[in-house]
Amino acid sequence: MLTFDETYTALYSGMSQLDVASRWKDRCNPSRLHVCDLILSLKDLECPHGAFFRYRSIETDLLSCVLQRAATAALGKLASRELWPMGAEEDAYFTVDAAAMPLCLGRRRIATLRDYARFALLHLRGGEIDGRRIVPADWIAGTRFGADPALFGGIFQKILPAVAYHNQFWIEDTTRGVYMARGVFGQLIYIGPVADLAAVVLSSWPEFVSRVRMRTALAVIGAIRGALSS
Repeated sequence: MLTFDETYTALYSGMSQLDVASRWKDRCNPSRLHVCDLILSLKDLECPHGAFFRYRSIETDLLSCVLQRAATAALGKLASRELWPMGAEEDAYFTVDAAAMPLCLGRRRIATLRDYARFALLHLRGGEIDGRRIVPADWIAGTRFGADPALFGGIFQKILPAVAYHNQFWIEDTTRGVYMARGVFGQLIYIGPVADLAAVVLSSWPEFVSRVRMRTALAVIGAIRGALSS
């Protein structure tokens, strides 16, 4: 696992460098920096691969680079071809860096609330919408139940006691297979297949992350789930 400092508020952390490379922050020097440049500059090994879990935003952009190279298609084309047939009704937008590379980590892709809800519904239906297979069913099952909870702990369990992370999703509970997409400032797509419940939260917190606010949001969703199932 390569070293990457996810600290959002530190001036020279890896995350701050990523914001500069993404053009979300002004750069402190005139050197030309793109996201790919930053990815290729990461060379220090923190620990062997798979030893433990640490969330690093830049890995999402790395995955995007791999997908685009493997498919020989830009990210927008891939999303339009592979995902938007889920029934999306509006265009999505991607931030691009100075090299016109579309970015994929949090705060970088923009869709409507209704289309985020359609994305959640796609997952509730096992990856199939209106008889059309969009996402492989075994990939969704692997996302829900394929993580090893033993690799997770510390700060992550302060919000989700049974937390895990797999295939770009946070798993609330590996027993029930409840999972979610979480972003900074409170963005949330919650997927509860057992209860057949999905929820989308578009927030704008004053903080990047807040344990209290996230626990409150999950408690509200839990209360709605309980009310609907009673």
